[in-house]
Amino acid sequence: MSYVEVPGAKVPIRIWTDPASIDDGAMRQLHNVATLPWIKGLAVMPDVHYGKGATVGSVIAMKGAVCPAAVGVDIGCGMSAVKTSLTANDLPGDLSRLRSKIEQAIPVGRGMHDDPVDPGRLHGFPTAGWEDFWGRFEGVADAVKFREGRAAKQMGTLGSGNHMVEVCTDEVGSVWLMLHSGSRNIGKELAEHHIGVAQRLPHNQGLVDRDLAVFVSDTPQMASYRNDLYWAQEYAKYNRAIMMGLLKGVIRREFKKANPAFEQETSCHHNYVAEERYEGMDLLVTRKGAIRAGSGEYGIIPGSMGTSSYIVKGLGNEKAFNSASHGAGRRMSRSAAKRRFTTRDLEEQTRGVECRKDTGVLDEIPAAYKPIEQVMEQQRDLVEVVAKLKQVICVKG
Repeated sequence: MSYVEVPGAKVPIRIWTDPASIDDGAMRQLHNVATLPWIKGLAVMPDVHYGKGATVGSVIAMKGAVCPAAVGVDIGCGMSAVKTSLTANDLPGDLSRLRSKIEQAIPVGRGMHDDPVDPGRLHGFPTAGWEDFWGRFEGVADAVKFREGRAAKQMGTLGSGNHMVEVCTDEVGSVWLMLHSGSRNIGKELAEHHIGVAQRLPHNQGLVDRDLAVFVSDTPQMASYRNDLYWAQEYAKYNRAIMMGLLKGVIRREFKKANPAFEQETSCHHNYVAEERYEGMDLLVTRKGAIRAGSGEYGIIPGSMGTSSYIVKGLGNEKAFNSASHGAGRRMSRSAAKRRFTTRDLEEQTRGVECRKDTGVLDEIPAAYKPIEQVMEQQRDLVEVVAKLKQVICVKG
């Protein structure tokens, strides 16, 4: 489908799904965003759903301003995927050992490494810039300085919720590695600190929703936020790169005889800010639950722990600010999913996948998400599919 345009206070709201399918809370958030004095455009992806402040699945383009709640608290959260030389025939019938080895190599949930991972020991890891990155931690907000030790040990860890590590196969039987994570607790604490700062600024006192508080250009608060934002986005990128390095190490050891090789990695943020130019204006584009899908740019759109995921190539649709959905998108809250479904439902919906099937991940049951095939159909003018993947192992925290 193409988009449906709904009138908004300052800008029209372009929606890549049926507006009637968006719940009242999320639609109210979209209309609230459209009232911001600095807004120049708002695009809504087909995975849209209610979030804190701004909806998940929204792309907000503003002139001279950025809203930290519209980035989300997991700054730089995103996906990485890589195709291997292995095929489905190389995989053992029982995948429980491989899943266990992955869980041993990559801490999940609130876990962290006993000691920080040395990226120099990871095969092919891009270490250029690593020391400069950590050197810049000195420049982040004083409120999180004491977290440096924990941030170092959490680098290369998964987290919980919808974060995952997967082994997948595509439609021709090639094995892929895929993972989803962000800036861990350090990104969350930086985001919460700056959201609090923004909410106290005088220019934000008359907003319809205090969670939409913004920083404006040429102010010390904006400079501080952008410094910390870009650092956290880089942390998230390195976090995924280290996890992928650890995951490749597991695959090399477990499939030594096959001598696995790995193609070039695809990686993309889906909670972040970028400086981009549209209609002759330099804008700050915030993607919260959305990926960049510029012409020819590769991206990753996952489903859920029991459904397909997609490697895509962007079509460069400027009406969507060169964006696409970041996944299937939730159709019910975590608490609603826990009330509605049982572990038996989870077992049924993840049949054939080596994964947790207990109450701890019940809120991640596939039925709590929108049908990924429908979401992909609704954004045919935003991306083209390069590969369709189906997981055989899914590791969650």
